[in-house]
Amino acid sequence: MPELIDRLIDSSAKGMTASLWAQVKPDVIAVHDPIGTRTFRQINDNANRIVRLLRANGLKEGDAVALLCSNRAEFVEVLSACLRGGYRITPVNWHLSTDEVEYIINDCDAKALFAETRYKSSLEASTPNVALKVSLGEGAEGFRDYDKALAEFDHADITDPTLGSQMLYTSGTTGRPKGVYRKASAALMAPTPGAPDDVQLCAGPAYHAAPLAFDVRSAMSQGNPLVFLDRWDSEGVLKTIEKYKVTRAHLVPIMFQRLLALPEEVRAKYDISSLNYIIHGAAPCPPEVKKAMIDWVGPIINEYYAGSEGGAGFVVTSQEWLSKPGTVGKLPTEDALRILDDEGNPVPKGVSGTLYFKVSPIAPFEYYKDPAKTAAAHRDGYFTLGDVGYLDEDNYLFLTGRNAETIISGGVNIYPQEIDNEIIKHPAVEDSCCIGVPNEEWGEEVKAVITLNPGFEPSDDLAKEIIAFARQNLAGYKIPKSVDFVDELPRSPAGKIQRGKVRKPYWAGRAREI
Repeated sequence: MPELIDRLIDSSAKGMTASLWAQVKPDVIAVHDPIGTRTFRQINDNANRIVRLLRANGLKEGDAVALLCSNRAEFVEVLSACLRGGYRITPVNWHLSTDEVEYIINDCDAKALFAETRYKSSLEASTPNVALKVSLGEGAEGFRDYDKALAEFDHADITDPTLGSQMLYTSGTTGRPKGVYRKASAALMAPTPGAPDDVQLCAGPAYHAAPLAFDVRSAMSQGNPLVFLDRWDSEGVLKTIEKYKVTRAHLVPIMFQRLLALPEEVRAKYDISSLNYIIHGAAPCPPEVKKAMIDWVGPIINEYYAGSEGGAGFVVTSQEWLSKPGTVGKLPTEDALRILDDEGNPVPKGVSGTLYFKVSPIAPFEYYKDPAKTAAAHRDGYFTLGDVGYLDEDNYLFLTGRNAETIISGGVNIYPQEIDNEIIKHPAVEDSCCIGVPNEEWGEEVKAVITLNPGFEPSDDLAKEIIAFARQNLAGYKIPKSVDFVDELPRSPAGKIQRGKVRKPYWAGRAREI
């Protein structure tokens, strides 16, 4: 085992972990996806072919590769190729419009594009600087077929590997998204401690930062089989866990809520006892939801707090969280975090302020081609994601919202996540998104936009009941003045409610939105 660990460290530094596992267990299945399977040998062979394909089309170390692909084996193969070929890979959100996809491909300076034909946005985008276009699926004009293109090249390991990097795009609260570039790609693998016989489930989109790190790259690094789901299906997830004896998964709170919403008899049908580690983050989790998950699956749920730009290393186990419900973890070191008020002064314990994380000396980030935005996010060796929170007397961190989402009513700041966490406790409420809407006297007032659990119907009486319920545990100025019921709340691929999208219609036609 020590020899294998030494080989793993060496192969990771060169982006060659797929090669190592192809030698150790060549015929073991590395990826299960909705289309079929790939062994570790097949993944590695295709990664080598892709590097040679890119080189044959003029790409050099440091050049960018864009990948628009669902959860399938080719995602892992292209990623593996970029990591060993010295390329900068940008996975692209396939939910985006043609205009948005076109912007990202051009903004990241992609010289090559791998795109799945079922997503017309990438096939229709104008990308004049892309030298090589490869399609996953046939019949795309101007694209080479993936399998046919790879068949032209040798599968043997390349002899001059160079560690590549990745650049993901933030969703952004205003304007166009920006690439978050961190050159030290090896630091981004973020594998959580696992075992050789672990099986990893990827239930979210692989192009997003969290599934990419905790599911895809973790499995690649540790040589664990990866089970890809192409879309969310609550009962299907349980069926998949039972079928493949999944041991590890990254999930987000809305996934917890949908699993918990399954009838008890449906949940009881499936043996999910193989699970030994669930990690979650990316979006705030209502305490009642997390407690219900721990009661169901046991104390195997772990939470992290960070962003694409990095973070301070906050993690919390189930046991810790149960003693501090709602926390996202304990301050790892005294200088890891600063919490500042609007004037840039430190706030005392128990008082909310803007969170600033210490810049990583190993993998600092920059917003690609935007030094002004990069500078604006930094302050004296620290940076902010725009989140608001406080440390309690024991140095445990609690989040109360984001600056971009702050409701200001009569000059008082209100953080909507705190209200959502109360409303979600009502048995009728599936999910809640509180926002500030126009109020001529106060500037803004709180409105709750809510989706309901099965069996409940929207009504004025139910709206009043939910408001009265919230009043039990919230200060008067935080209570929603009104409730709107909707069928669905818009979410980012990470599972975060896009509060800005919910808020926007209520401010339409106004010159100002504050």
